[in-house]
Amino acid sequence: MTTPTLRQLIQAKLASGDSVVAVHEVSQMKEWVRTSRYLALLEHPASNSYALFVFVSSAIPPIAASELSFERIVPLGPDFKCNIGTDALELSQTNSSTCFSESEQDQSDVYLHISKQKLKLLFEMVPGEPTSSFVGEIFRCMELVSKGRGPPPDASWTSKYEVKCVEDPELDKNLVELRNETLRVLKTRSCYLSALELESGELVVPRQSIAKGTTPIAARESVIRYQMSMKEDDYTHIQNFKIFVGTWNVNGQPPTIGLREWLCVDAEPPDIYAVGFQELDLRKEAFLFNDTPREGEWLAAVSKALHPGAKYRKVQLVRLVGMMLIVFVKESLVPHIKLVAAETVGTGIAGRMGNKGGVAMRFELHNTSLCFVNSHLAAHVEEFERRNQDYHDICQRLTFGQLLPRKSIKDHDQVYWLGDLNYRITEMDPQLAKHLIASERYLPVFEMDQLKLQHEKKNVFVGYQEGEINFKPTYKYDPGTDEWDSSEKNRAPAWCDRVLWKGEGIKQLVYRSHPELRISDHKPVSSLFESEIRVIDIVKYRKIHEDVMKKLDKLENEFLPQVMVDNTEIILDTVRYLEPQKKELIIANTGQVPVQFEFIKKLDDRSFCKEWLNIEPYLGFIMPGDKCDILLEVFVDKKSACKLNSGEDKLYDILVLHLEGGKDIFITVTGTYERSCFGMSIEALVYMPLPIREVPIKKLMDLEAQAGNDPPKDQTPLPVPKEVWFLVDHLYKLGLEQQHLFEHPGLHTELIQIRNWLDEGSTDPIPGSVHSVAEALLLLLESTAEPVVPFSLHAKCLDASSNYAQSKEIVNQLPVHRKNVFLYLCSFLQELLNYSNRNGLDAKTLATLFGGVFLREPPRTSNMQRQQAADRKKASFVYNFLVNSHTDFIDSH
Repeated sequence: MTTPTLRQLIQAKLASGDSVVAVHEVSQMKEWVRTSRYLALLEHPASNSYALFVFVSSAIPPIAASELSFERIVPLGPDFKCNIGTDALELSQTNSSTCFSESEQDQSDVYLHISKQKLKLLFEMVPGEPTSSFVGEIFRCMELVSKGRGPPPDASWTSKYEVKCVEDPELDKNLVELRNETLRVLKTRSCYLSALELESGELVVPRQSIAKGTTPIAARESVIRYQMSMKEDDYTHIQNFKIFVGTWNVNGQPPTIGLREWLCVDAEPPDIYAVGFQELDLRKEAFLFNDTPREGEWLAAVSKALHPGAKYRKVQLVRLVGMMLIVFVKESLVPHIKLVAAETVGTGIAGRMGNKGGVAMRFELHNTSLCFVNSHLAAHVEEFERRNQDYHDICQRLTFGQLLPRKSIKDHDQVYWLGDLNYRITEMDPQLAKHLIASERYLPVFEMDQLKLQHEKKNVFVGYQEGEINFKPTYKYDPGTDEWDSSEKNRAPAWCDRVLWKGEGIKQLVYRSHPELRISDHKPVSSLFESEIRVIDIVKYRKIHEDVMKKLDKLENEFLPQVMVDNTEIILDTVRYLEPQKKELIIANTGQVPVQFEFIKKLDDRSFCKEWLNIEPYLGFIMPGDKCDILLEVFVDKKSACKLNSGEDKLYDILVLHLEGGKDIFITVTGTYERSCFGMSIEALVYMPLPIREVPIKKLMDLEAQAGNDPPKDQTPLPVPKEVWFLVDHLYKLGLEQQHLFEHPGLHTELIQIRNWLDEGSTDPIPGSVHSVAEALLLLLESTAEPVVPFSLHAKCLDASSNYAQSKEIVNQLPVHRKNVFLYLCSFLQELLNYSNRNGLDAKTLATLFGGVFLREPPRTSNMQRQQAADRKKASFVYNFLVNSHTDFIDSH
């Protein structure tokens, strides 16, 4: 007999007609104590209304409906508010002149703040997909309620449930009884001072129940956050700020016109400007080297066009190829800006190409965190699924690594997403669309908008809002005119350029386009928001913070941390190249106080775990009686495969789990790696006529150990590794006329199939698309311990990059097998260029891409400008061999 799920248990307690939308296990914070609760979002279809139910259980976890009881009901309505992650962060004690600086932050979980009239509830939830899904359902139902017409939803259906408290916190009998009982005990024991504290409204910490483990207290940092968050109204007030968000795809054009018709059209100056561009520079140099003079030109044009009614200061500029985001704030706000960070994500092949992707910037204004994201998603009408994937890639990969712990886009109070999202109009004849638009009948056209359709299906931008569109599509125009695209493609009009937002306290005042600016094939778009920002009274904050700290200090000396780990020896299944493997570890707090834990590095180690291992979370807090699920993900990629193949490294690590104020616990991770041709050196591969699966492991390790030193004397090497030949031969046969070869990424599933084909050997054709085969070739070359051109010759290559004769001399110095691979691949690239009129490739693009592969940099941090100069020289070095003949080389194959 299967155990019923929590959803089924709650549904069993409901009356006929009421249904469960979503359920979630949470921890509720009341004063100093933390208790387990279950939240259920319920729907009453007959009245189209929703309510949030709080359940308490007599058993954890509940296995029968009788163990659950109703504690509180909070109907969703106009005065219902839900906020995520709004814990009050500790104010910096440094001088305010340190604004725009980077700083560390404490780890925090997801906090759900529910408020309705006088009621305030605070719940803590574990980050992850279940939490995101549950919160997403709350916001979805809130949106349905807010869009409903007529009187507020009727919540009378909730009256049939017997609960301890509905809406009004003063009816919380549990809290009242706890206060009265604690007061009686304190007075009996003549604890007069503590009793007075209780009578004045402060709940005294029940020390005896804490000592017995029946009433857990939260960890120090969590208590401070919780307490300061719950007292937020005592030291903060809401202040409205105007935020201008603008986006424009400038089609590679310089700023030959003024921008005031875009940036300065409102009577009052905004407090914040967030201005985004796409296709800033379409030249190959910008695409290949992420370097362009247009950055400075457009920055100057924007600075000149800001509203003259205020003085502004640039917070930061972030750019990736043609995507650029600039944020300005009024000078008066500068002292209140902190924790500024910026990041970029390219969504091209293997993350190399930044022509599409996103750039983002975040900071905190007073006590509210803001994030601005500017993105340029995949083009072409039919590629809406690729646009969806680009959006998810940006959300998943874009994290602000300058902050500790890292924060992602979702971890902010307010998010503003702008850019050329490239969603088009489908299922409508272009001529009909133009006719409807000409008569300003936008709605029938907008009904066919891909973003609208995908958003409604919850495929993208879940939780985001977009204002009503009352302006003409912003794409595509003949540059310099207001005429629709007259080219051969005759593209249908589309609202490619958009602004969306997510978060509480945001009101869009206007959403518009600016057709007067005609230099591009896009029209710029802007939106003006009135946003609520929580402003802190520093004097009040510090006084309340000090009181909280004093109370907590008294408790800390009474208890020591204790945990139990479910497994101190993690044994992995067989690990394979590019196939992630996940294991779970449970850390349970068996003591009477919260535990702060962290995985720390061992003596002389550079990190707390091996490069093939990732631990989430690597630090955190666990309440008494609670547990934390740790995810260990093993992933062998191009950086770690070579060390595992050669035996320099192995799938073995010792993790040190450190408890603050307690002992260290050691956890071993062991496994077996199934070696692949990916990660083998060129010198070893040429002595492997058989697939790697048929070569004994000792033989593989001997080949790697002898690589470049003492090759086998009883064996004739292949001219080039068979794996390189197979991939190139496939591309030669099927990919010479393929558009965007080496520019579009392959599919991960196909890369795994290609890996297996190479490692196991097969008489069948190589699986996958030519794009996947092309990426597999690059991965094979990048996974070697040393690149095709050894590190020792890199400096010579850069010095000789402008001279073909000198470059030839260096190639002649390469070890014979590396020289063969270099010339073989250059010859193939020359053949690709013979078909450039069909495949659209050019020598500069290929030289830049393979320059970074042939002369790959060792893993290290380098100066950005110096690296750009080196990348140019690498490209020049390879370029020599793409535009000149190689017939004068002595070639062993």
